[in-house]
Amino acid sequence: MSIQEKSRAIMVRQYQQVKNRQQSMLMRAAQELGLPEEISHYWNPIQGKIDPTTRTIYEHSCATMS
Repeated sequence: MSIQEKSRAIMVRQYQQVKNRQQSMLMRAAQELGLPEEISHYWNPIQGKIDPTTRTIYEHSCATMS
């Protein structure tokens, strides 16, 4: 696997992780508020790019849950 392929795989994985975290948080919020579960499937990237604010909120951090 070339360096370009590896870097692309890492970027795709990070994109999926951010998307999954956002949808998980939306699903939990929807359940707490009694909204339909379909709201958690919301995903609105612009031209395949994640909004920088969204990335900082939902990106992997060094903090852990105990």
